[in-house]
Amino acid sequence: MTDQGSLARRFEIERPRLRAIANRLLGSTADADDAVQETWLRLQRADSAGIEQLEAWLTTVVSRVSLDMLRAPRRTREHSWQVEPWRDEPVARGVDPAEITARTDRVSVALLIVLETLSPAERIAFVLRDVFGQPFDEIAVVLERSPAAARQLASRARRRVRGAQEPARPNRDRGRRIVDAWLAAAQDGNIDALLSLLDDGAVLHADYGTSVQVVEGAASIAQQAVLSGRLAAHSTPILIDGRPGVAAVINQHVASIMAFEIEDDRIVRLEVLADPARLTTLGVQQIIASLQRRVPR
Repeated sequence: MTDQGSLARRFEIERPRLRAIANRLLGSTADADDAVQETWLRLQRADSAGIEQLEAWLTTVVSRVSLDMLRAPRRTREHSWQVEPWRDEPVARGVDPAEITARTDRVSVALLIVLETLSPAERIAFVLRDVFGQPFDEIAVVLERSPAAARQLASRARRRVRGAQEPARPNRDRGRRIVDAWLAAAQDGNIDALLSLLDDGAVLHADYGTSVQVVEGAASIAQQAVLSGRLAAHSTPILIDGRPGVAAVINQHVASIMAFEIEDDRIVRLEVLADPARLTTLGVQQIIASLQRRVPR
């Protein structure tokens, strides 16, 4: 396997699987992309002629890279911006977290919070075994431990995950009412209504890709919302990492998404993503299209 063109093609075939592994291990699409890129760089530097099973080699490397990232001191995780349609169906209870993860391409926010309580080694062992079904001898190579030790780590992690209490979910009906009221007030330019929805110390953080804007205080945020009334008029409620959110669609293209953090019926934080490059990777356009197809004619 010495031809670089052939190696690159093989890697591109494996890329979606490697990205899924890294995303579940790290809980961040940005971190996952970094891990996959580092895996490719290591493959380029490796003696590819000596790699007998490329799939297993890549799995080991992307898992080791993810483990290093999990172990990094003062590691900061970038907002993952996991977007989904706003559905009001009740959430099933008593479902095994590993089963939830195995059924979806996106890691549930609840499971991510539970995984954060595990040590890096436990997290690697649990996800690789219970989600991806990797044999313990391969997991042992990643962790540089014996297969028996890897088995124990996975077992301990499994008990902790199953025994953990699922974080309380915000009341979605209340969240939807607040989002709808926000959009209506922004469209109408109703400053007083916006102020009634905002906590006095609320903060708005907006990422435009080439720049970042931070707006502090209810009054300043309300004024900003009025100036963005056109976006509010073209916004659709969505869920962002399980939180209330909206997607602004202008000329059939997603211009921005905004997540609401609500405490005691007041908006305490707004996070806006308006970076076109990143928005295209989130699948928001497809989600909005699916919602529009469901609207009765």
